[in-house]
Amino acid sequence: MPEDKKIIAIVGLGNPGAEYQRTRHNAGFWFADLIADRFRADFRSESKFFGATARVKIAGTDVLLLKPTTFMNKSGQAVAALVNFYKLTPDQLLVAHDELDLPAGAMKLKIGGGHGGHNGLRDIHKSQGPDYRRLRVGIGHPGDKNLVLDYVLGRPSKADEEAIFNGLARSADAVETWLSTTWDKATQQLHTSA
Repeated sequence: MPEDKKIIAIVGLGNPGAEYQRTRHNAGFWFADLIADRFRADFRSESKFFGATARVKIAGTDVLLLKPTTFMNKSGQAVAALVNFYKLTPDQLLVAHDELDLPAGAMKLKIGGGHGGHNGLRDIHKSQGPDYRRLRVGIGHPGDKNLVLDYVLGRPSKADEEAIFNGLARSADAVETWLSTTWDKATQQLHTSA
């Protein structure tokens, strides 16, 4: 990998518990699960990282997968524990999160920026600053800001869920491209596929 990273962390954001498992807010967990499944890894609870972790190798790079079990608003606690333990830089951190501002199934890779009101990102910003990599997982918007809470904590329609999972698969392909070539190629690949 040209960026010379021998290890990276992919953090999928979500809320623990069966009642949240299929909700839009757990799109980051879905991505972490997809990567683990693709590379035949199992998550295990790891209290020092306040979450569940798995480890895979992609294109010669060790990839740490983390699903915080702190609930969304405290995601930064888990991320900080992992980053500090492995001495990772923002460049080695990819956070997958649900994104209201993209249609269901649209996926975007980006580096840095604001938290856009996302409580998980807001908490991560407190310890990591804004310059880490993100996978923005489009879940669509209910059309009225007063409906957002129930929307993100609700289950997507069958069509939206299918679009999101198709997008997550394309995103996993893009991660493989990133780790075998460059971030720019991965971004181009993801942003031109649909």
